[in-house]
Amino acid sequence: MDDIVRQAMAKWPNVPDCYGWLGLDARGQWYMRDDRTQAIGSFASGRPGARGSVLRHDKLIDFIQRNYEQDPAGCWFFQNGPQRVYVELEATPWIWRIDAAWQVSSHAGQVTRVKECLLDEQGKVYLLTELGFGLVHTLDVGQVAHAVEQGLWSPIEADSEDLPARFGYVMSPADAQRAGSEAKAAQQ
Repeated sequence: MDDIVRQAMAKWPNVPDCYGWLGLDARGQWYMRDDRTQAIGSFASGRPGARGSVLRHDKLIDFIQRNYEQDPAGCWFFQNGPQRVYVELEATPWIWRIDAAWQVSSHAGQVTRVKECLLDEQGKVYLLTELGFGLVHTLDVGQVAHAVEQGLWSPIEADSEDLPARFGYVMSPADAQRAGSEAKAAQQ
């Protein structure tokens, strides 16, 4: 996390969290989602326009990726100064890229080592790494096939619906927050 972010958190400790405004797609691209976009549907709904606008500003993307973390409940967020901006996930919290030498890097450029390789019922490939759990970018599935052929990785079958609970991540922090607020209101 950037020092300037830590300083802002110390200076303004009670800034409310932000939900639904930022998304990460299955190809490692970040999306900004305004109120109009959020009204169309959830980030992962597949509805036209529900994703929002893809971010193209390299310095902003680098800032987001340097300050991207997970909270104890499994929700991923970007610490934007004193405010947590929770991230809506299309697939997983990490998107892996694999080079010709089978070096694995996150969508944020962090190099990591593979612990397990998983294959779901739709043929999607996931890796559990030292950084965490994520989906292999579609352009790099061929690299996984070569790694399997070389005996470097042995895919384990997995059910895609079980992955968030199994690996401790929340697909939609906005939905989780809304459900928690509704449950709290019902108890009062």
